[in-house]
Formats: sequence, C-alpha cells, structure tokens
Amino acid sequence: MIKAAVLGSPIAHSLSPLLHQCAYQELGIAGEYSKIELRSGELATFLASLDTTWTAFSLTMPLKVEVLEIASSVSAVSSRIKSANTLIKCDGVWHASTTDVDGFTHALQSNGVDYSGRVLIIGAGATARAAAQACDGIASHISVMARSARGASEMSDCVQTSELDFVLWADAEALNFADVIISTTPEAASDSLAELFPQHPHGVFFDVLYKPWPTVALSSWTSAGGRVIDGLELLIHQGISQVELFTQLTIDRPSISKLMRMAALNEIASST
Repeated sequence: MIKAAVLGSPIAHSLSPLLHQCAYQELGIAGEYSKIELRSGELATFLASLDTTWTAFSLTMPLKVEVLEIASSVSAVSSRIKSANTLIKCDGVWHASTTDVDGFTHALQSNGVDYSGRVLIIGAGATARAAAQACDGIASHISVMARSARGASEMSDCVQTSELDFVLWADAEALNFADVIISTTPEAASDSLAELFPQHPHGVFFDVLYKPWPTVALSSWTSAGGRVIDGLELLIHQGISQVELFTQLTIDRPSISKLMRMAALNEIASST
C-alpha cells in the first residue's frame, strides 16, 4: 500500500492529494495521500519522527532546497537544479529526486508547443531552474527575467547547451519576441507585467500557478488572443511522474492526465 503526502507551507490549497488519489483509484492501487503543513527548518525533525509505514513524499516550497541537505542520496538532476520535489524511501533511507523537469517537458509536449526557439523564463527560483533544465538543449535561446541577479549563477548551471542571457525585469521587448514564456514567480509577481504584454502576442504563455484561478497574467494573455498553458498542466504531469515512481508502474499518461484535469477543474469550480 502507498502511504504518502505532500509537505510544505502554505499547503491548504494543494490539489496534489486529489490528483494522486484519482490516479490510485484508476490504477486499482491501495493508496493514501494527504497534505501536511511543514515550514522551513521542520523537515529533518518530521522525517526522524516517522514510523515505517510511510512510502514517499511530494515536496513544495519552502522544502525543495532544504531537502538536499537532509536526504541520504540526491539524484543528478536534483543536484544540478538544486531542487527536489520527491522523497522516496529506499532500503530504509530517503532518496531525493525531482519530477518538475519531467513535468515541464510533458506539459509542453502534450500541448503541442514547439519550444525550440526563444524561451523566456520569468523568475530564478527552484521552479525556474527546473524549467531551464527542461528547455536546455531544445530551445535555441533561453532568457531569464528576474527582479534581481541573486539566482543568476544557479540558473546558469542549469543551461549547458542552449544560449543563455539575463534580461531586466519588465523588459517589454523580451515579452514580445519570446516564442514561449514560462512564468514561475509567486502569486501576483508576473501579474504586474500584464500591462507590458504585446497587443497581439505570438508566443505561448505558461503560468505555473493554479491559485488564483486563473491568474491575471494568464487572463490578460488570453484576452489579447494569445495561447496559454495553465498551472494545472505542470501539477498534473509532475504528479503523474511521481505516481510512476511511487508505484513502479508505467502509466498511460494521456488518459490519466485527462482524468486528473477533470477532477481538478471540478474541485476549483466547487470552491469558487
């Protein structure tokens, strides 16, 4: 039996339990998946207090970086992007890895998005690094727009093949010429850029947030006639990859993602 949970703070809004339970039910697997509020600095004590019944955990902020110093082993990709969103118990110890990179790849590909051209990533945190890793070697050019240069070095480590540069915050030209824009900022940060959006956008705008629903940025891009990908797509596809890791099964991604999305939309509709 799978016994898992998503850990982080704030966590009340998380749809991960709904999506994981949806997958377990469809697969006919006995599984229990909950959400547990854990703030920064609390992960090590929490893991030490657990009994042996726990299988795995999903991690959200602020634990994605903290876990790297706690886990007994860390995957190569998580080490490169300095972020892990998955903890699985292997031989009695915790192994950290990430499905965020896979989540971006599958979200873009399943929506038929060509990201071989110019990609603009808004933000420079853990999610931005996963997006950069997913696009590296496929995008010809990756630009990073962040409020400060604090994360520049870590972003550079994630881009080893594509051409990389950093642009100023609120660079309207970068927003206008990108083929794909991936916004990874916290709530409302990229919304402040909406007034700079092109009148007739040609690029695809991918906002990783799903709360609020929809975001101001996503609505503005759609209203201007632009194509969008919403935050449910990343949540769903990284979640499917986690379910595969938790269960050691290969999943029919198109059918499961459709079921997950329907469940998530119904939950959002009922809570608004």
